[in-house]
Amino acid sequence: MAEEIKKNPPWLKLRRTGRKINFFLIVCLVLFLLLVISVYTNGFRTRVFIPPGPAEEVADKAVKFINESGLLGGATATLVSSNWEENGLCKFKIKVGEQEFDSYVSSDGKLLFPEGIDTEEFLARAPQPETQEVSRREVPEVKLFIMTYCPFGLQSQKALLPAYNLLKDKANIKVHFVNYVMHGKEELDENLRQYCIQEKEPEKFTSYLSCFVKEDDSAKCASEAKINQSKLSFCMSETDKAYKVTQQYNDESTWLNGRFPKFDLDTDLNKRYAVQGSPTLVINDTVVNIERSPEAYKTAICDAFLRAPEECSQTLSDKVPSAGFGGEEQDSSNQGSCK
Repeated sequence: MAEEIKKNPPWLKLRRTGRKINFFLIVCLVLFLLLVISVYTNGFRTRVFIPPGPAEEVADKAVKFINESGLLGGATATLVSSNWEENGLCKFKIKVGEQEFDSYVSSDGKLLFPEGIDTEEFLARAPQPETQEVSRREVPEVKLFIMTYCPFGLQSQKALLPAYNLLKDKANIKVHFVNYVMHGKEELDENLRQYCIQEKEPEKFTSYLSCFVKEDDSAKCASEAKINQSKLSFCMSETDKAYKVTQQYNDESTWLNGRFPKFDLDTDLNKRYAVQGSPTLVINDTVVNIERSPEAYKTAICDAFLRAPEECSQTLSDKVPSAGFGGEEQDSSNQGSCK
């Protein structure tokens, strides 16, 4: 109605027809328009916000996302309270351990706004998973389970590489794979590529991986590491067929929870160690949770020897690689994961 009035103002019509203007009618129309605008703008301030439903429903979804995404590094958040704000955001309070924090989420639940949280201080307060005692062996067995495009899997690989290069002749260290992927077909392909390089040309694996975790360019990194392309392609093709990797990717009915394509190469090991996501570090058949720095990885492996080799006396960097691709470092890490 307001749009029609705007296009054809009644006073314009009266003027054109030459009729006597009814000022009372004009005043009524103006007052009506002002009333409409006032209601629409909440007293000439902002548009009226009509909540789409109970604030608790939106807040519950936000808390579920926080807990499932690994943002709290293994800690669990519980919802304390929630309410709608005039600006259309849902304000909610969560409790992590003994600490409470205020956060906001958009009415559609798609945008999360943690407010005033120092992440390093927060993560330092958040309870960390307990590390089980690792048995000692003459030759430790080290298994790192990852998804090749998981930011935290990349972080853990960057942390492992210096320890891997230092101790690869003293311990059995190998990268394994979570039995599903969360980052599409390129992750399936990269999983196959890293598996085959380890199987066919293990002496070139760390050279390839050191490049890939920084560059995200498998062709360039394979070339620099001098990987035999025909051998690699044959291995990837045969392994793909043997484990039905692409076949299962194309058949969504086989996907885990209907969402994640399967990657079955290490399924038996995933079940044995109850692998929950990327990364999962297993030393001498025990899942361990440690800081993701080269020195921390080296120490954990060295502590698993019956008699630590002299290489263990070397000190590696205690800086934590950044999550994702690249060569940046930071002072501390969280326990984020893809799962």
